[in-house]
Amino acid sequence: MPDRFIARVAFAVAAAGLVVAAVAAPASASATGTGGPQAIGGAQLSGRGVIVSHGSSGAGKLPGVQASAFVIADARTGQVLAAKDPHGWYRPASTLKVLTAVSLIPLLNPNATVVASKQAASVSPDVVGLIPGHAYKISDLFTALLTISANDAAVALAQATGSLGKGMAVINAEARLLQADDTVAVEPNGLDAPGQHTSAYDMALIARRALGLPAFLKYDQTITAKFGVSKKKSVPLYNQNSLLTSYPGAIGGKIGWTSAAGATYIGMARRNGVTLIVTLLHCPALTEIDSAESLLNWGFAADGKVTPVGTLVSALPPAAPAPTRSAASRAIGRRAAARSPLAAAGPSALVTAGYSGVGILAAGFGFAYTRRQRGRA
Repeated sequence: MPDRFIARVAFAVAAAGLVVAAVAAPASASATGTGGPQAIGGAQLSGRGVIVSHGSSGAGKLPGVQASAFVIADARTGQVLAAKDPHGWYRPASTLKVLTAVSLIPLLNPNATVVASKQAASVSPDVVGLIPGHAYKISDLFTALLTISANDAAVALAQATGSLGKGMAVINAEARLLQADDTVAVEPNGLDAPGQHTSAYDMALIARRALGLPAFLKYDQTITAKFGVSKKKSVPLYNQNSLLTSYPGAIGGKIGWTSAAGATYIGMARRNGVTLIVTLLHCPALTEIDSAESLLNWGFAADGKVTPVGTLVSALPPAAPAPTRSAASRAIGRRAAARSPLAAAGPSALVTAGYSGVGILAAGFGFAYTRRQRGRA
């Protein structure tokens, strides 16, 4: 691991120690509290109901959608055009895989392989059907993760950092870097777990990060592919995000569903140089795409006409690099990297060393931010 990440390791370990008790608190299917007087992104975003400012701009009326929470925002300017309960805590379901992807893509070598563990192969539902002991290419696992929402691929990718605990530490550290402080990840695939939650606002921050990663968009925009489960068996991959084929200008997104979370969704679209992000949480089954399209249509018509109700905040700056290592130590690092699925680390390649037993503790970093502590409903 490059020396410049030692400071982040120290930060993550220290933060993990503050949140042991907080992780044990289960997330409700509905929001668990109200925001403080100054929520991240602006005071208006602490509201629980629909938040929009039509003014006298002549913009059309915000459509009604069946979602407990949503955000529609301009990805370039960061302006939140409208929202509903943007900081309410909800179960993410498979939309959490977007956070998993943006956290691990900069860290893992796409051409390397990882051997599937029994733990990864035993996830239920597994979706792609990994076989314990078989080696799988990192890029293929990301494609399966973002097209058919492969739960087993998510675990294998997290374990490719060295262990599931290390992978979860990286994922939660990325959320903290993005200031997605409503988000606690316990499972890399988003399957329901005690203490795991996110918000529509945080999902928008995560989606904005995804838009800045060409590799993410390549995986996420794949319509069809094949995944080699073994030498004798391959399975087809069909992208579950129907927005890509049904909505003009769609450029990515991710659907999610569990019975407790309901339908969840992240969608991204671009028209005439304007890129919008829409996120929805806790929707009735099979309504999320239609609701996203309605909000996107309104957003493209209203962008620049309505008064923003908040802002998507920028990511925190990465830790300062450590002093340059000697040529000998760099050579040792290169030889070690050649044997590892870890890629040359980029800005999001956080805290991948020293995490035995810390992954689940790290899941509660957001609770260490007292400015965002939420009361129970």
